[in-house]
Amino acid sequence: MYAVVGCNECANMWLLRDPETSDTAQCSRCSKTHRTSKLKHFFESEDREAAREARAALLAKKHGDSEAFAEVDHVAELERAVEEAGIDDREYLETSGIDADAAFAAGARAEGNDSPARSRPEIIRDAVRAVDEPTEDAIVADAVTHGVPADAARDLLAKLTRRGELSESGGRYRVV
Repeated sequence: MYAVVGCNECANMWLLRDPETSDTAQCSRCSKTHRTSKLKHFFESEDREAAREARAALLAKKHGDSEAFAEVDHVAELERAVEEAGIDDREYLETSGIDADAAFAAGARAEGNDSPARSRPEIIRDAVRAVDEPTEDAIVADAVTHGVPADAARDLLAKLTRRGELSESGGRYRVV
């Protein structure tokens, strides 16, 4: 069961699921803890969507927007309208003079999502795994074919070994 309840401190209204099963409920706006038996139930229903609709209608009435609310078929319609309002991210970036594809690719890299661009340390680790004989020269040569300058590849190989991400024994490297 769902109940639309209200806070007597800040007049916030929220949905409370199974009000009989918990002793207290906390207001999502002011954080006041209420005894559920003392909360006023403005609406009760077994259906969550019906309770959401009732809460929306109560809030519209409270703010004097009953007529506007009556013109809307369902709360889900309002959610769709909000999603469709304004401009999307791509349009915003392009009208601002920013290459949207480059911005999305940079975001994907920053979030660690799969991306065609690999970092230099990733290229070095992959080279250690890929070459038949993982010697310094073979790893550097493979890294150079993937766009890492030879000096940078040698420095990264040493750095990754010092960090313990790679190990070296007898001139051969492996990923730890």
